Amino acid sequence: MTRKGMLLVYTGDGKGKTTASLGVTLRAIGRGMNVKYFQFIKSPERTYGEQIALRKLGVETVQLGIGFTWTKTPEEHREALKKAWQTVKKELQDETTDLLVLDELNNALAISKFPIDDVLPLAEVLEAIRNRPATMHLVVTGRSAHSDLIEMADLVSTVDATKHYYSEQDVTAMKGLEF
Repeated sequence: MTRKGMLLVYTGDGKGKTTASLGVTLRAIGRGMNVKYFQFIKSPERTYGEQIALRKLGVETVQLGIGFTWTKTPEEHREALKKAWQTVKKELQDETTDLLVLDELNNALAISKFPIDDVLPLAEVLEAIRNRPATMHLVVTGRSAHSDLIEMADLVSTVDATKHYYSEQDVTAMKGLEF
């Protein structure tokens, strides 16, 4: 029986979207699947716990971004998003990939501080997702998932922020928990 590739979307304002994608990734690795993991916002200039762990497990892990939108100029972000999309567009056609994770793609598509549709065109992204190999599982994470992506998805989980130490206790990001 031929496997049907599923589209899983993890979205919402709560903590745990990337973590959910890592759980799916671990299961796929355990089953001998070819997994690739791409992050749209995180920068290759920093190291992240998930990046270190996935590379130890032999998973191609690529940080395509340059950090949060307030850390660089809009043009720097636009250029990074353009390059990221060109890379991922090719990956979405790779028939040897069993599971492709596009971490933070929702965040990238939701940027409104500067124009992005010419460098990360929503219609093109949706078309590429729709036309990926029929057996490729795809995980997309990040806040503010677009309604068209939600409609297209086979599974959508929304992570709510019920309580968080950032706002409740004025705690900053911690190594091993956030990065």
